[in-house]
Amino acid sequence: MKKLIIGMILLFSTLQSCNTKVDAQVSSKSKNISELSIYNLPSKWTNQNGQNIEMMDLKGKVLVMVMIYTSCKSACPRLVADMRNIESRLSENIKGKVKLVLVSIDPEVDTPERLKAFSIENKMETDQWIFLRSTEENTREFAAVLAVNYKKISPLDFSHSNIISVFNAEGELAYQQEGLGVNSDETIQKITEEAVKLN
Repeated sequence: MKKLIIGMILLFSTLQSCNTKVDAQVSSKSKNISELSIYNLPSKWTNQNGQNIEMMDLKGKVLVMVMIYTSCKSACPRLVADMRNIESRLSENIKGKVKLVLVSIDPEVDTPERLKAFSIENKMETDQWIFLRSTEENTREFAAVLAVNYKKISPLDFSHSNIISVFNAEGELAYQQEGLGVNSDETIQKITEEAVKLN
């Protein structure tokens, strides 16, 4: 799976090289960033507070990312519970070095207002939690980078992969946890290893 993600990022980087204007913007913002970093993605996102950001704005933190949609009644609540469990198990000395990011696969329904309400409902209101939405195209592209597959099967229902991804401070994939309610010991260990490197 890691090879697939690396391949997707390399393919994206190659495609971008055809656009010199985008290339110049990316290269000026991504000095010392490897070709495998998600910080090379130029897509724009909006968070739960209505603020517009790019992935590059998250540089310097360990990222724990999952793709969900707020109207989901089956897998997503369990993924959210897994993310909260991971957050609760992080030691206090590394929490400030970690961001927990939930990316919507349903940007039509998941407006910034809806994401904000969802964060409050799930007691994920601290600065450590980030909820993001973008265009359908950007969402598909980002899902491909994370090797997350999803398909709309009804107006309010999606079939999707259950993957939590850990990225290091440079935006490179460090680890993936697959499944629901699985043991997160290795995930916690990898997050801690990456956070300690920031000392």
